[in-house]
Amino acid sequence: MCRKCLDGIVPHRAPLCPCCGRFFEGSGGDHLCGSCLDEPPAFSLHRSAGRYGAVLKDALLLLKFRGCRPLAGELAAFAREALRREEGLWWEADRLVPVPLHRRRLRERGFNQAAVIAGEIGRLTGIGVERRALKKIRATAAQTSLERHERRANVRGAYAVPDPERIRGKVVLLVDDVFTTGATIRECAGVLRKAGAKDVRALTVAQA
Repeated sequence: MCRKCLDGIVPHRAPLCPCCGRFFEGSGGDHLCGSCLDEPPAFSLHRSAGRYGAVLKDALLLLKFRGCRPLAGELAAFAREALRREEGLWWEADRLVPVPLHRRRLRERGFNQAAVIAGEIGRLTGIGVERRALKKIRATAAQTSLERHERRANVRGAYAVPDPERIRGKVVLLVDDVFTTGATIRECAGVLRKAGAKDVRALTVAQA
């Protein structure tokens, strides 16, 4: 992937839900989405840097499935720059916590793309990365293979906090690659809050 293509990745600017960060199509202002009104999430804020498509999608797929790990630095820099003005996301954040993979998937892939991206964001921001705060304790079907209503059930009970002292009283910024329905970060945020995190926010590189 050439420099010209990477420089062509642009942030997505659109009306959104001020809580979960879901992009809205068309004109209009920011407003809470139906999901956040019906069931406020355990995280206080989530933002995606761009729309999952074109070069951004290609870069994420190359990182995730082809092991092109140098792209993690490019994606982290893009996310940091795109979301630099989202002060509520970064303010007093104590730890970056990547969404974990189950050990079986980790063996297959060889690395966790969320952890690699979080590491690069940590290098850019100076925020420490807590890679062991969350653990995926149950293998789940790929979220992409499921309908929206099935995704929450698929990840329910799949994550745990092995050592609550790592995040107790801390402001945690969850990091993942792609946001689709929000089921994964909702579940992870709930587990972190129950384990004693002071606040949980979330950042994803792209939104599908």
